Amino acid sequence: MGRKVTVATCSLNQWALDFDGNLQRILTSIEVAKSRGAKYRLGPELEVSGYGCADHFYESDTLLHSLQVLKKLLESPVTQDIICDVGMPIMHHNVRYNCRVVFLRILLIRPKMQMANYGNYRELRWFSPWSRSRQVEEYFLPRMIQEVTGQETVPFGDCVLSTKDTCIGSEMCAELWNPRSPHIDMSLDGVEIFTNSSASHHELRKADQRVSLVKSATTKSGGIYLYANQRGCDGDRLYYDGCCMVAINGDIVAQGAQFSLDDVEVVTATLDLEDVRSYRGELCQPVKVDFSLSSGDDVFLPTHQPITWQFHTPEEEISLGPACWLWDYLRRSGQAGFLLPLSGGVDSSSTACIVHSMCVLVCQAVQDGNVQVLRDVRRVVGDEAYCPQRPKELCGRVFTTCYMASENSSEGTRGRAKDLAAQIGSAHLNINIDLAVKGMLGVFSMVTGKLPQFRASGGSVRENLALQNVQARIRMVLAYLFAQLSLWARGKPGGLLVLGSANVDESLTGYFTKYDCSSADVNPIGGISKTDLKSFLLYCVDQFQLPALTGIVAAPPTAELEPLTDGQVSQTDEADMGMTYSELSVIGRLRKISKCGPYSMFCKLIHMWKEAFSPSEVAQKVKHFFRMYSVNRHKMTTVTPSYHAESYSPDDNRFDLRPFLYNTRWTWQFRCIDNEVVINAEDINRDVQVILYFSHLIFFWSLLHSM
Repeated sequence: MGRKVTVATCSLNQWALDFDGNLQRILTSIEVAKSRGAKYRLGPELEVSGYGCADHFYESDTLLHSLQVLKKLLESPVTQDIICDVGMPIMHHNVRYNCRVVFLRILLIRPKMQMANYGNYRELRWFSPWSRSRQVEEYFLPRMIQEVTGQETVPFGDCVLSTKDTCIGSEMCAELWNPRSPHIDMSLDGVEIFTNSSASHHELRKADQRVSLVKSATTKSGGIYLYANQRGCDGDRLYYDGCCMVAINGDIVAQGAQFSLDDVEVVTATLDLEDVRSYRGELCQPVKVDFSLSSGDDVFLPTHQPITWQFHTPEEEISLGPACWLWDYLRRSGQAGFLLPLSGGVDSSSTACIVHSMCVLVCQAVQDGNVQVLRDVRRVVGDEAYCPQRPKELCGRVFTTCYMASENSSEGTRGRAKDLAAQIGSAHLNINIDLAVKGMLGVFSMVTGKLPQFRASGGSVRENLALQNVQARIRMVLAYLFAQLSLWARGKPGGLLVLGSANVDESLTGYFTKYDCSSADVNPIGGISKTDLKSFLLYCVDQFQLPALTGIVAAPPTAELEPLTDGQVSQTDEADMGMTYSELSVIGRLRKISKCGPYSMFCKLIHMWKEAFSPSEVAQKVKHFFRMYSVNRHKMTTVTPSYHAESYSPDDNRFDLRPFLYNTRWTWQFRCIDNEVVINAEDINRDVQVILYFSHLIFFWSLLHSM
C-alpha cells in the first residue's frame, strides 16, 4: 500500500468581486497542481469572491455569483481526479458563513469557527462563527449545484475528511493564531494532514510569526500542514503577502514567495505518511471518501526534505511589499502611471524609490517570461509592441516627478530632487508656485484689505500658519492638474495617479496640512515610520545604485514653508513637532499596541526613558503628544489610503477607530500625570533629606573618632 502523498497549496492574487478573474486563477492553480502530481489542492480564504468584498458580503448577488463559480469549477475537467478545497461565502439556515468547500463531487462544507475581528479585520460584521464543535448538519444544495453533482445534501459543520489512506482536517486563518486552534484536537483524534486557508496581510517583521505558528502546529504531535494565502492588494489598503508553505513534523519543506508579481503561485510537496505515524497513533471519525492521495507504487518517489525559511529584512520588505501593492493598484486602476511631488526629502524620496523598485520587479518578471505582467505593462503605457528592457527606461514611461519650488525652497532640496529623478529615470518637472500663492493672497487682500505676514516679518502665529498652509494646498491642486494633463501635453493617452508621501509618525501627530500633498490617490509609505524609511533609503543606495540618497538621508527633515535665513533652512520637522521621530515611534507603539492613554503612557515612559529624561520632562512630552494628536485627529478622517505596514498605524478608516473631536485639554488625565510628578519630586526630596541626614551622621562620627 502506498504511503507517499503529493499535496499542493497556493498563493493567488484574487480581487474582490472579480468572479471571472478569480475563477481563472483558481483553475490555473488546480491545473498546475495536477501537472505536478498533486492529489489535494488548497486555496486561500474566500478565494471565489475575493476576501476584501466588505459590505458586498451582505448582497445576495455575492452569494449567488460565488455559487455560479462553484458550478463552473465542478463542471470543469480540470478539477477531475483531484480533491479541491476552495473558499467562498455560503448561506445556511439564513445565516452567512465563511466556508471551505471540499470537492471531488462536494464532500463537505466546513464553516469558519473563530473569526478575525481585530485590527484591520471585521469578519463578525458579515459572518457568523460556527459554534457547534464536532457537530454536522445537512446542507441542502442549491438546484444549480444538484444538477451537476446529483447530490441533494452534503455535510456542513465541524468535520474532517477520511480518504483510503489518510485523514484531513481544515482550519482557517485566525484559527491558527487562536490559543485553542482546531488542529490541537484534530491531531489528538488522528488527523494527519491539516490545511489552513488564509487572508493574512503584510506587516513589517510579521512573517516570522506566521512561520513559527505553522511549524509549532505540527511540532508537538506531528502531522503535515498546508498553508495557503491571498496575494496582492485586493483593492484595499492591505497587501496580502503570500508565503504559502508546507510543513511536516515541525519542519518547513516547501516555501512560496512572500512578494511576487505572479498572479498564481503553486507550491507542492511529496511527503511520507509514515513519518507522521511514527509520532502518534491514529483515530478519527470523519466523512469518508473513496479516494487515495497516495499511489500504490511509490517506493522510489522522493520526498521533500526540511528547508530553512529565508526571511526578508525590514528594508527588503519595504522595497518589495509596497512595490507589489502599487503595481496591483496601477494595473487595475486603468491609469497610465504615477505622479509624485518630489521635495528632495526622506519621505517623497522613499516613495520614489518604491516606484523604482516596482519597475525593477516588473522588468524582472518580463525577463522571466511572465506573460500577464507584459500584457499589463503594454496596457498601462498604451503600446502593444512595448517590452521593457531596463527599470530606468520603464520608470520614464510610467513615473513623473515634480519639484514644486517657492521662494522658501532651498537649492539643496531642489538639487537632491533633480539628482534622484535623474538616477531613477523619472520624467522630472520643475514648477514654481510663487505666482499661484501670490494670486491666492491677492484675492484675500482684496476682500479683507489685509495681507498676512510670516512670523519672521512680524506676523502672528495664525498668519504664519495660514501662509504655510496656502503653499501646501496649492501644491496639491497643481499635483492633480499635472496628473490629469501632463501626458496630454506630451501627446500621450491616459492620466496619472497622484502619490502621497506622509509617513506614519506624521499622521500620528497630524504634522501635515489637511488637503496638501498628503492628499493623493494612494500613499505607499503611510504605514511606515521615519526611522525605517531612513534605513530603507540607505539600503537603496547599494541595492539600486542611487548615490543621491546619501545626501537626502543626511539632510535635516524640513517642510520649507517658512522664509529662509541667509539662504539656509530655518524650519525643521522635529523642531516643529517638539519631539524626535524616534520618540514618536515609541509613543505610537504605546498608544496603539500597548493601548496606553496619557496616564499609563507616562507611567511606562518614566522607566523606559529614565536615562534620558526626568519625570517632569517625560510628562511634558506625553502631554505635548496628546495635545497634538487630539487637535489634529480630524485630519485622519480624510487621509489618503495608505499601504498598511505598521501595527501602530493611526489609519482612521478601519484599523484605528477613535473619535476625531476631543477635549484637547485632557484635564483629568493630565492631572493624574501631574500628581505623579509631584509625588516623584517629593520622594526625591525625601531621599535627598535622608542622604543628607546620614551624611551628617557619618561626618560627625568620623570627627569624633579623629579627636
